[in-house]
Amino acid sequence: MKYGLQMYSVRDITGQDLHRALVEVGKQGYKFVEFAGFFGHSAREVKAWMKEAGVRVSGTHTGWQELTPENLEQTIRYHQEIGNNNIIIPGADLSTQEKLDDFIKLLNDVQPKLRKAGIRLGYHNHSHEFIPTSYGKIIHEELEARTNVEFEIDTFWAFVAGKDPVALIRRLKDRISVIHLKDGFQNGQGKALGEGEAPVVDVRNEAIDQGFAIVVESETMDPDGLSEVGRCISYLKALDLLDGK
Repeated sequence: MKYGLQMYSVRDITGQDLHRALVEVGKQGYKFVEFAGFFGHSAREVKAWMKEAGVRVSGTHTGWQELTPENLEQTIRYHQEIGNNNIIIPGADLSTQEKLDDFIKLLNDVQPKLRKAGIRLGYHNHSHEFIPTSYGKIIHEELEARTNVEFEIDTFWAFVAGKDPVALIRRLKDRISVIHLKDGFQNGQGKALGEGEAPVVDVRNEAIDQGFAIVVESETMDPDGLSEVGRCISYLKALDLLDGK
C-alpha cells in the first residue's frame, strides 16, 4: 500500500523549511503529499524538492480565494508546473445563505475551467457541514445537490459529526478519489492513527476496496509533527503486514 500525507500535519516545520519537511516525510515512507500552502516557494523549487524526497503531489488544499477570476490563471499555472491535478478547497465560511449561494456559484463557475486545464476540483469537510446551520441547511447536502465537485471526505470529522464514515464514503464513492484518514475522539480531539476511537481500520479497508487514495492527516503534533505522523505510518505498515498488502 502507498499512503500520502497532508502536510498540515507537520506545520510546525513547513513554514520554516518546506524542503526538509518533504524529505523527512519521504524518509518515513509516505509516497505522496497533499500540500497546505507553498510558503512563497516557486513551483520549480517545490517540484525539485519532491523529486529529491521521492514523493509526488496528490493534491493541494487551496483556498477559494486563489480560484477567483483575478487569481485563477496563476493558480492553474503553478499547479500544472508541480504536476498537481487535484485542487481541494479545505473549507469556507458558509455561515449565511448568501455566502453559501455565492460559494456554490464560484464552484460551478470555476470547475469547468479547471477541468479544461486537467485539474479536478474538490471540497474537504469538517464536522459542521453535516450539522444544520442557523439558516436551516445542511451544507454538505447542498454541495452534493447543487454542484458536481468531488469530495475529499475527512472521515474523522464525519465521525465527530455523528456520521458513519464508512457508509458515507460508500454512498459518495462516485464523487471521491481521495479520503483523509485520521483518528481521534468523538469530542473532536485528534490523535495519531491507532490512538483514538474513530473507525480507522474499517475506513482504511473500505477505501482500499473502493480504490481511493488514502491521505493521512494527524493534527495534534504530539510531541511534534514528524513524531506523530511517524507513528501513523508505522501503524499503517503494521496493518499492511497483517493483511499482506
